[in-house]
Amino acid sequence: MKTDKRLESFGLRLKELRLKSEYSQEELAEIAGLDRTYVSSCERGKRNISLLNILKFAEALNIEPASLLQKK
Repeated sequence: MKTDKRLESFGLRLKELRLKSEYSQEELAEIAGLDRTYVSSCERGKRNISLLNILKFAEALNIEPASLLQKK
């Protein structure tokens, strides 16, 4: 199954912001109340992430949700 480029782009942005915050995937998952494997699959563009989980990631990273959707 081919990965959607938009999901890949979101995943790369999530990873970039996670690393900027100096969190491991496990740490981000714990703070956001999600599973580490979910974080990993989002970063790899394998998940069509829900709005609620975007909000959880944004809160955990202490950023505005729109920041996760911005292309660099």
